[in-house]
Amino acid sequence: MSAVKDRASTRIRCPALLEKIMSAEDAAALIDTGTTVGMSGFTGSGYPKAVPQALAARIKAQHAAGRAFRLRVWTGASTGPELDGALAAADGIEFRLPYNSDPVAREKINSGQMEYFDMHLSQVAPMAWQGFLGPLDTALIEVAGIAADGSLIASSSVGNNKTWLDRASQVILEVNRWQDPALDGMHDIYYGTALPPHRRPIPLVHPGDRIGEPHLRCDPAKIVAIVETDAPDRNLPFTEPDVAARGIAGHLLEFYRHEVAKGRLPATLLPLQSGVGNITNAVMSALLDGPFEGMTAFTEVIQDGMLDLLSAGKVEIASATGFSLSREAAARLNAEMARFRNKIILRPQEISNHPELIRRLGCLAMNGLIEADIYGNVNSTHIMGSRIYNGIGGSGDFARNAYISIFMTPSTARGGAISAIVPQASHVDHITQDVQVIVTEQGLADLRGLSPKQRAEVIIANCAHPRYRPALMDYYTRARQGSYGQQSPSLLKEALSWHQRFIETGSMLA
Repeated sequence: MSAVKDRASTRIRCPALLEKIMSAEDAAALIDTGTTVGMSGFTGSGYPKAVPQALAARIKAQHAAGRAFRLRVWTGASTGPELDGALAAADGIEFRLPYNSDPVAREKINSGQMEYFDMHLSQVAPMAWQGFLGPLDTALIEVAGIAADGSLIASSSVGNNKTWLDRASQVILEVNRWQDPALDGMHDIYYGTALPPHRRPIPLVHPGDRIGEPHLRCDPAKIVAIVETDAPDRNLPFTEPDVAARGIAGHLLEFYRHEVAKGRLPATLLPLQSGVGNITNAVMSALLDGPFEGMTAFTEVIQDGMLDLLSAGKVEIASATGFSLSREAAARLNAEMARFRNKIILRPQEISNHPELIRRLGCLAMNGLIEADIYGNVNSTHIMGSRIYNGIGGSGDFARNAYISIFMTPSTARGGAISAIVPQASHVDHITQDVQVIVTEQGLADLRGLSPKQRAEVIIANCAHPRYRPALMDYYTRARQGSYGQQSPSLLKEALSWHQRFIETGSMLA
C-alpha cells in the first residue's frame, strides 16, 4: 500500500485521503444494486473509466449467478464506452439521464430495455436540488488531482460534478494521471446558485468573467474510495469537411457578414455557441479564414475548430463545460495546456447552459438537426418519430435564449433516401418560435419576422434538396387548398407519409 500511496501522492496532496486509495474492483463493491449513481463526464471528457468497467464486470457476475443488479445513472452529458457502453452491455442501467450518445445504450433504449429521460442540460442540477429526481446515493467523479486542503482539481469537464458531490451520500473519486496537471486554474466553479425564492442574478457579463472558485468542494467524510487511473478521454476523429459541410459553413459566414454590414452584429460578432459534430466543427474551421477578429465563445464544448480559433487568436476567450476533441487535438491541448489555460474557462453546466446568461450575452447559437419541417419546427433527437438517436442536450437551452438561433444540416441523408426538410417533423424538440435560421448546403433561410406560410416558401426554396423540392411545393400548394385552417396549412393524412414511406420502402421518394 505504501508504494501505491507514494505513487499517487503527486496528484493526491491531502495526506488524510491517502488511506482511501483502493482498487477499482474494491471501489465498485461499494455501489449497491438499485441505487442511483451520479457520474462525471461531458461529451466524452472527464468521465470515470476504471470503476464503471469494474462495476460492469461485477454486474455480469451477479446476473450469471441469477441475481438482479441494475442502476440509475446520471451524468453531465455523453460519456464513453468504458462507462455507458460497458454498463449498457452488462444490462446494468435501469434508468439514464440526461443525454446519451452510446450506440449500445441507444439500442437498449430503443428496444425498451432501458428507461431514458432526455433533458435540457441546464435543468439537471436544479431538478436534482429540487428533489424531483430522487436521492443520489453515489457520486463517481474523475478529477485531475486533489489539493492539499482536500479540494478537488476538476478534470477535462465539469458538467454536473458540483451538484453530484454536494448531493451524494458517498463519493468515489478517480484521480486520472493522464489529465494534464496544468488543468489546475482553468476551472471556475460557481457556488452562488440557489432555489427559489432565494435566487440572485449571476454576476457574469462577459464570457471571460471568473465568478467562482478554481476547485470543487467536497466533504472529505463522504469520500469512501479513491482509485488511481491513467487513461485517455474518448477521442472521436472529426472528418475532413465534405462538400455539404463546406457549403453550410460558407452560407453561414456570408450571413454573418451581412448581419455585420446591416449593423445587427458587431464586427467581433457575439459570443459563439456551437453544438457537437462535424458540421459545427466545419463552421468553426471556416471562421478561421473569415474576416472576424476578437471573437469570444460562450458554449458547452470546445471542439477542434474552436481550439484552432483560440490558437490563432481569432477567439480571445472561450467559456465551456468540457472538451470534445480528436486524438490529435487532445495531444496538442495537453502539450500547450499552460498557454490555453488563460484562454479557456471550464464551468459547471448549470452555468455554461444557463438561460439567463445566454440571453444576457446574446449568444449566436449554432446547432445541428435531424429534420425540419416546412414551418421551421426542428427535430434534433428522434429518427422517424420514435427511435431516439442522441438527446436534446443543450440545444434547447441556447435556441430559445440566443440572440440568433441557427440550425444546420445537410439537405439529405442515407444517400438521398431521406430529406432533412419534410412536410411535418415526426418529432419536435424546437418549436418554430425558437428557430430563426435554417442552413443546408443548398442555402440559408432567414425566418425572422416571417409568418408560417412565408417560412414554408423560404425553407422550400432555399434549404430543400432539388430532388425533393417539387414534392414539398406540391404538398404545400395542396395544403393551402385543403387544410382545415390556413395559419399553418396541413394535410393530416399526408403530413407524415414521407416517414411511413421510408419505413416501408427505404426511401422518402415516391
